[in-house]
Amino acid sequence: MNIAICDDNIKICAEISNLIHSHISDAEIFIFNSKGELLNAKENFQICFLDIKAVDGIEIAKTLRRRQELLNAPKSILIFVTGYAEFMSAAFDVHAFHYLLKPIDAQKFFNVLTQAVAEIQTVQSQLENFLLIKVDGGTKKIFLQDILYIESQNKKVAIHTTNGIFEVYGKMDAYEVALGESFFRCHRGYLVNLAKISAYTADTIQLCNGERIFIAAKKFNDFVKAFLRYAQNGGLVNV
Repeated sequence: MNIAICDDNIKICAEISNLIHSHISDAEIFIFNSKGELLNAKENFQICFLDIKAVDGIEIAKTLRRRQELLNAPKSILIFVTGYAEFMSAAFDVHAFHYLLKPIDAQKFFNVLTQAVAEIQTVQSQLENFLLIKVDGGTKKIFLQDILYIESQNKKVAIHTTNGIFEVYGKMDAYEVALGESFFRCHRGYLVNLAKISAYTADTIQLCNGERIFIAAKKFNDFVKAFLRYAQNGGLVNV
């Protein structure tokens, strides 16, 4: 696991590094003391610990997010470690995973790090797991991380992905069982990837690509419970 720490305070960098190593002995840690040093690095870090004010962590986060979207690279988990509580709302505008205040509370740090590692493992699972479908006389591999939702179409299903829509013969019940707890049957006609949700209301779910699908009224409470359970177990959350 590769982790970046960016802070102009050398002692803080050392403290965070020691805390990480006491929890993840084989972590590969890269320390940067300025915005430029981190942004010039070639690695795509799995976790980034950033100070907001000293090294302009918000701008670093925005640049990393733009770069990762452009390259279609996995998004770094961003954790801000700072002495300025007033910047908390700005941190979450860039989809920060968490916000820790200085001086660092070791137990709180370990809790957040544990959650971050669990999220990485969940994302890695979606990167490694895939469906094999029959299309155009051949077989196509669709990774779970690319699926937005699956839509029922009588005897067929439409698999909506970040790379297009694929129609195949199949039953929603079978896909619901096969895809597991990172997907939720929010409506008899929709099976949604919880990792692709950007917002939801009592009757609709918005996906990361801007599309909206329905939540059945009788499904809403179960959906909220499933989404919270998914998040607590380390699932990728974009809301």
